[in-house]
Amino acid sequence: MMLSSSAFQLITAFIVFMVGLFFVLSMRKYFESNLRRVSLLYIWHTMLCMVYFWFIFYKGGDAAMYFTKASLYGFDNEFSLGTAGIIYFTSLLVQVLGLSFLGCFLVFNIFGSIGLMAFDSTLKYATQKSSRHLKFLANIIVFLPSVSFWSSALGKDSISFMSACLALWSALNFKKRIILFVIAVLAMLLVRPHIAAAMVAAYALAFIFDQRVSIIQRLFIGSIAIVSSAVVVPLAMQYAGLGDAQNAADIEAYIEQRQGHNLEGGSSVDISSMSLPMQLFTYLFRPLPFEANSIFALAASVDNIILLFLFILGAIAIFKKSKPLVESNRAFLWIYTMIVLFILATTTANLGIAMRQKWMFAPILIFLLISVIRPRKIRAKV
Repeated sequence: MMLSSSAFQLITAFIVFMVGLFFVLSMRKYFESNLRRVSLLYIWHTMLCMVYFWFIFYKGGDAAMYFTKASLYGFDNEFSLGTAGIIYFTSLLVQVLGLSFLGCFLVFNIFGSIGLMAFDSTLKYATQKSSRHLKFLANIIVFLPSVSFWSSALGKDSISFMSACLALWSALNFKKRIILFVIAVLAMLLVRPHIAAAMVAAYALAFIFDQRVSIIQRLFIGSIAIVSSAVVVPLAMQYAGLGDAQNAADIEAYIEQRQGHNLEGGSSVDISSMSLPMQLFTYLFRPLPFEANSIFALAASVDNIILLFLFILGAIAIFKKSKPLVESNRAFLWIYTMIVLFILATTTANLGIAMRQKWMFAPILIFLLISVIRPRKIRAKV
């Protein structure tokens, strides 16, 4: 696999980078950001994209597989969801636009950058009434290497990260951003149908039980959501391998089977013998620094310590019944987060996979926690 086969492909890669910059800058007003901030986010995300590209170019990985199949087979395979969908889309980039491996990486980098911009704007909104220290922590989280690293490569993670962050931004005001939410669901459906099903189900449940909405609206929107779920859920179950499940026993057997997958390598753990709380903790916060066996695992462990610190602060605030400082549809956000966390934590035995897949819901969990942490009250001097 070559970096590029011609000067034309190097030029097109640069054009893709500039198109991405122009695109994210044109969206800054929608996300209530500014020129300097958006430019910084895009440059930072692209830098991590180049690190990921270098790693895949020399070490190999899923991104190389997607590009190779798109280059060799093109449109021979029918369009489908998941892996096949990524290969088909990459075929458009390679066969139609003539992009190189680097050019394809930079296209997916745009998706991740859009997600990062939405995530940054959401945390800015969540901390607008908070202390300087909390705003500083929000800034640290936005620029965590794991956030931009995993969402910058050719593959599913850049699109799923973008989808989760767009859904989060939509949840701050569903009335004005419902079209954006539909786009988020469709993007997730392309790469991970089972997560899209969770997104639709969470929206339906949150809307139906929202007492602030009139009964007529709940019945109307709820019916649409239920119909959408009836379409998306079967697709998701088929994609996840549960198409033939007849009862709870079949689902339990599937979970046990998944817990035994991907146990090869130093980043694998046996979750089948763990309690549910330990599975959730393992998925969210491991590897810890003393468990790191590579430079990437060490970087991820530092990120996990920061996330664990935020989780403790947020849990204390929730225990004290601290009310959120900003408005959002928290019912949808909590339902979606809990569904996805439960699904992934009970079926993923490989921490390397967990490190990248958890960003399909981690931005939402971070928002939920950071938005209830109140600034300390300063005592007046006597």
